[in-house]
Amino acid sequence: MRALVTGVTGFVGHYLKEQLIIEGVEVFGTSRKENPCKGTYQLDLLDKDKIINLLKEVNPTHIFHLAGMSNVRDSWSHVSKTIEVNTIGTVNLLEAINKIDNGIRVITIGSSEEYGKVNDITKKISEETFINPTSPYGLSKAAVSMLVKQYHKGYGLDVIHIRPFTHIGPGQKLGFVTSDFAYQIALINKGKTNNHDMKVGNLEAIRDFTDVRDIVKAYSLIALNGKAGEVYNVCSGEGTKIQEILDMLLSFSDKEINIETDPERMRPSEVPYFVGDYSKLEQLTNWKPILSLNQSLEDIYHSWLTTL
Repeated sequence: MRALVTGVTGFVGHYLKEQLIIEGVEVFGTSRKENPCKGTYQLDLLDKDKIINLLKEVNPTHIFHLAGMSNVRDSWSHVSKTIEVNTIGTVNLLEAINKIDNGIRVITIGSSEEYGKVNDITKKISEETFINPTSPYGLSKAAVSMLVKQYHKGYGLDVIHIRPFTHIGPGQKLGFVTSDFAYQIALINKGKTNNHDMKVGNLEAIRDFTDVRDIVKAYSLIALNGKAGEVYNVCSGEGTKIQEILDMLLSFSDKEINIETDPERMRPSEVPYFVGDYSKLEQLTNWKPILSLNQSLEDIYHSWLTTL
């Protein structure tokens, strides 16, 4: 395998690159940053000619398309940019692949946000669940999933779409619940603030959390074994209340912390229960998550402690 990872310098991209290298894969990457490291190319996915030139130069057998805007909350403030970067950027990549070599296997990374508000919140969400996005981010990724099917059926592209549920891990930037919580707790415990008040959003929502280190293993397995034109969920299959996440992280704290609800942290469209079903992936590859939620949260917390 000769892999090109778009968005390789991002949170998931970094872990995916490490995983692929462990597996003996030759890895190249793209980043929007200037002067990226060796083997990583600066690329704007809105520039069609640059995509074509890069594909000719790297000549990948597989492309993992991770690049894009990934924050659901921010997508409400940047609707046009979210659609442009996530959807149009993907169209440009698929068009370039179709022009250069439609035999390249492409893995587009979507999101569980594509499912949005499900009709039956008591059931786990499978790939057959109707997509009903409730955010600009979810809409942008839902469009990508439909484009994948069109490009496979219409042009014969070897493309697979993945819908990961909430993924967490050390190094995730702020703007995501586990990282936000861990950062605030670490800040207090490092004595970086005299304010021991911690601001939180909705603690009643139930979500499906999976460690990014397990998720990138699933990506690799899907790239090797997945069926073109198909969609695969990647998740833990277990629901955890946000309150439980907070309680686990607070258990690592040596200091008393006062919890305050912050209206600014409430998302415009909140779904109370959101848990995935990864049985399709398990049947295909025997993949299942290995790292426990407690271990993931402890690693995230200690990562912030050493960073601050």
